[in-house]
Amino acid sequence: MSCAVSGCHQGAGAPQGLRLDATSSYAMLVGMAASQVASLNRVEPGDPDNSYLIQKLEGTATVGQRMPLNQAPLTATTISTIRQWITDGALDDRAPSPDPIRVTALSPDPDSNLTAAPTEVLASFDRELNTTSVDVNTFLLERSGGDGTFNDGNEVQITAASITTSGSPPMAAMFDLTSVTMDDDTYRVRLLGSGGTVVQDIDGNALDGEYSGAFPSGDGTAGGDFEVTFTLMTATSGATLDDIQASVFSPTCAGCHSGPTSNSLPAGMDLSSADASFAALVGVSSIQQAAILRVAAGDPDNSYLIQKIEGTAATGQRMPVGGPFLDQAVVDDIRQWISDGANR
Repeated sequence: MSCAVSGCHQGAGAPQGLRLDATSSYAMLVGMAASQVASLNRVEPGDPDNSYLIQKLEGTATVGQRMPLNQAPLTATTISTIRQWITDGALDDRAPSPDPIRVTALSPDPDSNLTAAPTEVLASFDRELNTTSVDVNTFLLERSGGDGTFNDGNEVQITAASITTSGSPPMAAMFDLTSVTMDDDTYRVRLLGSGGTVVQDIDGNALDGEYSGAFPSGDGTAGGDFEVTFTLMTATSGATLDDIQASVFSPTCAGCHSGPTSNSLPAGMDLSSADASFAALVGVSSIQQAAILRVAAGDPDNSYLIQKIEGTAATGQRMPVGGPFLDQAVVDDIRQWISDGANR
């Protein structure tokens, strides 16, 4: 009632990626390193004083503010109860779920737009993992090859610095990206639940992986791959159309604006390649506002593309439709390209 509430440790965008809903909290806390102070675990079984959770609740942590943020501190009785649970070993005493092992959280969030490369991909589960089942064959990361799509043969597999499990018992898996070069592109995370080699729980049950847009994953039957994407668009890219194509148009726009060129939106605006985008945008009148050019070279304020992605256009919805919307740093790159003449 104090932590897993809207705007706090709940759902996509939870601070530090820490979800504290009933399904995710154990895997995200026990034996897991604190993101703010990596030398401490969020919950260290048997040792409440050196559990970062207790330090945050008691206001003794060296980093950040006391939790719950902007609320009254928990009562001494409540904190004492949490301390006793940790002292007793921080056991998972919940009734076993009748469902197969499922993914309960992922960081980066599915469908997120990142402006800095992540240092890891972290997946949490609702059962203890068979640690030998989580490896390079079952925990996969690939980028699209610049076109924002997968299964067309030009994908690039990402090799992890390491793949490990963590927690006590192990209920999380990490794809370590330390020192791994991450290009601007769309990335796909896959945790395999189907086929000969799959992620398993401690009893050998296969992952129930299907993701329908909300956690936990699965359809109630063991088997099925967990597949989600995220997009990396670093703030330093975007001064050229090729950069903008790779980081914005291909992964974010081309799925709707797919061509061929016509007067029927959205497909009639072809943003599937840099050449197609140049032909569809620069000096071309908007269909919705014929008096305005989609891209007026040298004039971003009077370019309909900018008005649509900033949400100031007089007609229709802000783009990308339904969000998430582009970070301002990315919009600024597009503005700069237009200011510089919108060159090919």
